[in-house]
Formats: sequence, C-alpha cells, structure tokens
Amino acid sequence: MQIPNQLILKKVYGETEKSVIRFRRLSQKYAETFGVSTMEFFTAPGRTEIIGNHLDHNGGKVLAASINMDTIGAAYPNESEMIEIVSEGYDGKIVLDLNHLEQIPMNQGTISLIAGMVKAVRTFGYSVSGFQAYISTEVISSAGVSSSASFEMLLCTMINFFFNENKMDIVTFAKIGQYAENHYWSKASGLMDQMACAAGGTILLDFHAGVHFQKIDFNFKQMGYQLVIVNTGRGHADLSREYSEIPEEMKQVANDMGCTRLCETSFENFEKQLPEMIANLQNDRAILRALHFFEENHRVDNIIEAISKMDHTEIVRILAEAGRSSCELLQNGYSIRNDKEQKITLCLALTELFLKKIQAGCCRIHGGGFAGVIMCVLPKQFTGEYVRFMEPYVGKNQIYQMEIRQVGAVHLEK
Repeated sequence: MQIPNQLILKKVYGETEKSVIRFRRLSQKYAETFGVSTMEFFTAPGRTEIIGNHLDHNGGKVLAASINMDTIGAAYPNESEMIEIVSEGYDGKIVLDLNHLEQIPMNQGTISLIAGMVKAVRTFGYSVSGFQAYISTEVISSAGVSSSASFEMLLCTMINFFFNENKMDIVTFAKIGQYAENHYWSKASGLMDQMACAAGGTILLDFHAGVHFQKIDFNFKQMGYQLVIVNTGRGHADLSREYSEIPEEMKQVANDMGCTRLCETSFENFEKQLPEMIANLQNDRAILRALHFFEENHRVDNIIEAISKMDHTEIVRILAEAGRSSCELLQNGYSIRNDKEQKITLCLALTELFLKKIQAGCCRIHGGGFAGVIMCVLPKQFTGEYVRFMEPYVGKNQIYQMEIRQVGAVHLEK
C-alpha cells in the first residue's frame, strides 16, 4: 500500500505514527473507490488569522498562519475530461464533465466551487484535465479555520502537479480560490484564507497593491504561550450575507471619500470628512467598520514591531485590543438577523472570566465571525485548566490546541 515518504511526513507533521495511519487509510480508500492503485498524495492546511480581521478585501494588512489541521488527498489523472472526487463527509461522488461546465449551476455547494476553480484555472491561462481524487480532512467545517480554502488549495496543488509542471505560484492558487468563491458561491471573500493555507508558516500579507506576502519568524511557542481554538457550537455556512455586508459597507465609506477601497485613503482624511460622511451615508455601522479598518491596519504594523522585539506583553495587549475592535466596531460577534443566538459573544465573555482569574492571555473573534470559533492565547501552563473550564459550555472535543505549521499546500513525495 502506497504512502508518502516518512521523512517527508516527519517534516510536515512533526511525527510519523499518526500520519502514516492517515495516509494508509487514504490510499486504501482511493483504491477501493476507483479500482486503481496508482496515486499521488497531497496536503493543504487550514489557517489561523492572528490579526487583521476583515482587512484583506479593502487592501489592508493581515498576519496569518497555517495550522496543523489539514486536508489530504490521493489523486491521479484518468486520461479523460471527467473530474471525479469523493470527499469524506459529503454524500456520493462529485462528477464534473469539463466539456460541459456551463451546465453546472452556481451556488450548489462543492460541485459549483470546483466548477468555478476549473473556470479560473483556464481563465488564468493554465491547463486542467480529468482526474480522480479521494479527500479527507481534519479542518473544522464552517468554523472559521478555512476548511473551504484548504480544500481549494489542495485541488490547486493537484492541478498544478498533474497538468502544469508546477508553474502556478501560490498567489495564483489564491486567486483561483477567490474567483470560485466570488463567482460560483456568491461569497465576497478576499485572498487571505487561501494565501495562509497555501504559503505555510506565519506570513504578513499586504493587499494594498495586488498581493504581497512576507514570511515572519513567529509562533506562540516562542512566547511560552498556546494558541487555542474553541468551536462555539454553530457553523457559519449560512452567513454569506453577513460576510458580504462587511466589505460592501467599508467600500461605501471609501466611495463617499472618492476612492474604491479604504486602503486608497488615510485615517486623517477619514477623520476630516467624518461629519459629512455620517450625514451622507446614514449608516453608522459602515462608519464604525471603516474605523475598525484604519485602526486594525495600524495594529498589524504595531504587532510586527512587537514581534521583532519579542515583546510578549505588547503582543498580547495588541491582540486583546484587536478582539475588542472586532466586537465593538466591526460588529461580527453575532448576526442581527438572529440576535438571540450569540455563541461567539458568550464564549468570549466566558473566556474573559477565566483570563481575569489567571491575569494573563487574551481572546478574540477568529476569522469571519458571526458564528464558528474564537481564539484564545494564554500561557501554556494554563491550557489544560482552560480546556476543562470551557468544556461544560461547548462540549468535549470542541477545543483545539493549535500549532503553526511551516509547510503549506504541497505534493508529498513517495
């Protein structure tokens, strides 16, 4: 039974025992499903957004990282124009005829997403033909750690390896995923999720002029802290409207200031024009969300400086301030369309009670918000106590101690 090279697995996962079992099972499932034993292996991680909540779509900065939850796949070309994918957790086989993509409806889940990616691959000048894939994931679905982007980057890696001689770069990967979500899934996503899943490690992203990224030597272990993700109990798959309103409202403010995105102006101009904008827009929430953009963008610069000095106290302080801004200004703690369900806000409040007792750490909304997960960063010695504290509220196996993974979306050599 085929599996990736164990030295490669050690580099990616930091261990081989669990990963060998996963890939042996994946190999077996692929062979059983498609009746063939020739295959290649791929992995793409989920991501954590450290700071920069909802800045990418308006040209801001984000500090993000790959995490040690990933999506894995076994795949191989089938010498046809048919894509066949079995993804665990989804009923049946997904089948696309590449000669008849126009027949695939939009906004119909995974099949629409894949069709959008194929369209993007060809639009950007690259090739794609038929292949078979069996996919399995550990990335939490609909919970703010980018299960969809992880899936998209996995498929991009397959298409790149099989059909394009590895000539596609990770920015192209990200744009393919964004195109599919924007045009075939009605989700006004930026590029942050895809970039963080594709690149590996901690990266500083700047979306002011295209997509620029820089590797940053940082993980919470260096501070003696642990990153913990808490699944608050409700997914966010049905919240596309809430997500789309954030970039739309920020751009309303930008348009009133005579530009397209907020990155094209300054806080000084925003402050100067504020009285007139409040009267013109009649949308206080849009104004507050724009204020979040300017202040959060500045916080990203500040945290990079704090990281360069390894000023642990300042890093935690900035993250805590970012969390308050998401709740109070960005307002993505809960949906006003269902304001009695506030799992994010409740879990943040409970976590704050714990952090007050230990007088250390911080917490914040993680990812898109409105539902899904929160992030807590606390001294490692208190991690077990925090998990036990939160379990009665969210249940067992809903609290994840995360590590930053240094390897992004890649083909795994055998």
